[in-house]
Amino acid sequence: MEITPEIQHQLDQIEAKFQAINQKTETHLEGLLWAKPITYWDYIQTDALLNLQIQRTTLPDEMVFIMYHQVNELLFKMILWEIEQVSNAATLTTSFFAERLHRISRYFNMLTTSFDIMGDGMEVEQYLKFRNTLTPASGFQSAQYRLIEFASTDLINLIDHRFRATIDRNTPYEHAMEHLYWQAGGKDYATGEKSYLLKGFEKKYKAEFLSFMEEYNQKNLWQKFKQLPEEDQKNADLIAAMRHYDKTVNITWVMGHYNAAVKYIESVPGAHEATGGSDWKKYMLPKYQRRIFFPELWTKEELEKWGE
Repeated sequence: MEITPEIQHQLDQIEAKFQAINQKTETHLEGLLWAKPITYWDYIQTDALLNLQIQRTTLPDEMVFIMYHQVNELLFKMILWEIEQVSNAATLTTSFFAERLHRISRYFNMLTTSFDIMGDGMEVEQYLKFRNTLTPASGFQSAQYRLIEFASTDLINLIDHRFRATIDRNTPYEHAMEHLYWQAGGKDYATGEKSYLLKGFEKKYKAEFLSFMEEYNQKNLWQKFKQLPEEDQKNADLIAAMRHYDKTVNITWVMGHYNAAVKYIESVPGAHEATGGSDWKKYMLPKYQRRIFFPELWTKEELEKWGE
């Protein structure tokens, strides 16, 4: 191989890279002799990924249900990855902020349109059979989705609207967590007692949630927006991106989920609960949740008609 000036420059960069971490370049170069060429299946970990689908029943459409939710969780991870870049940016520009929000919104657009898989991709009769083997598990227990909420807005905007007047930024996180809007989906309205669904969810994730809530208190998407120069906060593209994200997550995606649930849960006569036992209509509908990430970016009339 001819050592051209370009190749020599690359070798010098490699040397500088390893010197910076107190490593010997020759050791790493020798390691290349024994390294196997990368393959698609090794890089993507295809074998491991395709062996994560474990059915609990013999009904074929349960496999659709499992894979659909696993795809959701992968998209949630992508969303958190984008938010993390905004929240931890040393120098945040308006263009970078808006571009990342557009990415996040596209992921949620995918999630919204994917409800056709749920709405039309499973036989109702099969779903109504295998769903009983899933009790008391529920999509309510998606921890990543809760992290997305915490990373998107100030905690007060996730508090059940009935308790917002009693909670502020100085409220202990544990107390605030007891009054998050989704707590209502896991409690008996009459007694306030927590369901098995909620107890199990908190047992696994409460410590992580409390830590994450504190970490993102000053660096959630809304706080990062407010930390921009005042002129940048008036940027039309950024405001449009913020509003689109807010509406997509808290109305469009939620309603897609709700409509898919209606088709299956109400496909037979009688009163039906979600697999976790929640009053799913009041829990899911945006007009009841009143969950709005960036209320200051909406008009009074828009807020009053939220989710209608």
